[in-house]
Amino acid sequence: MSNDQAVDLPEDLRARLLARPDLILSDRDLMRALIGAREADFGENVIDIRGRAMEALETRLDRLETAHESVISAAYDNQSGMNTIHRAVLSLLEPMDFEAFLENLETEIAPILRVETLRLIMESGSKEPPRDVAGPLTIVPAGTVAELISGGRRAPRGDDIILRRVAELSLPHHGSTRAPIRSEALLPIDLGPGRFPALLLMGSAELGRFNPAHGTDLLRFFGQAFRLVLISWLRE
Repeated sequence: MSNDQAVDLPEDLRARLLARPDLILSDRDLMRALIGAREADFGENVIDIRGRAMEALETRLDRLETAHESVISAAYDNQSGMNTIHRAVLSLLEPMDFEAFLENLETEIAPILRVETLRLIMESGSKEPPRDVAGPLTIVPAGTVAELISGGRRAPRGDDIILRRVAELSLPHHGSTRAPIRSEALLPIDLGPGRFPALLLMGSAELGRFNPAHGTDLLRFFGQAFRLVLISWLRE
């Protein structure tokens, strides 16, 4: 800045800037303008290294701020998801009999988890076709759970939690819903030695709600809690 330009600056504004230089330093647009004016004085053949360094620092700061916001957003989503799962687990413990336990899956827990369907599928030694026993409970022939988990693939996925687009094979087990089921979560339930396996089936109308890239820690915790509660009812 030349002396002529400094004379044109109002004295009160000049005094204020001298007293509070952070007013300029904290404003990126003002700093860019000052650097640009400085480089213009130098001419095209001279490069102000300080200006280039500041631009690089600004770019890095922008990346750090973006990463920081992403971490905060992820932490918030994780905390929100944890609170949701805790509410669902507490709701599992409220019913006083097995019939109420099954009814609670549809009336209370499904809304808490924000899913359109929440079905319990249990195998039996019978070769009869699948049949609805009580509300969300469906009894199926032996081997059905493994077929649903594989989703039509040749290689089964074992006992892992499955998050995917709804499979044609499992779609009928969601039952009738107001909105079409687009994605699903399958939580295998090991009921212990001498018992056929079971499956907790969740369905959502949101295509991206259950995605293979998502984590399964919270659903795994819910599945483990559900398994313990279900086994306690089966022992009675």
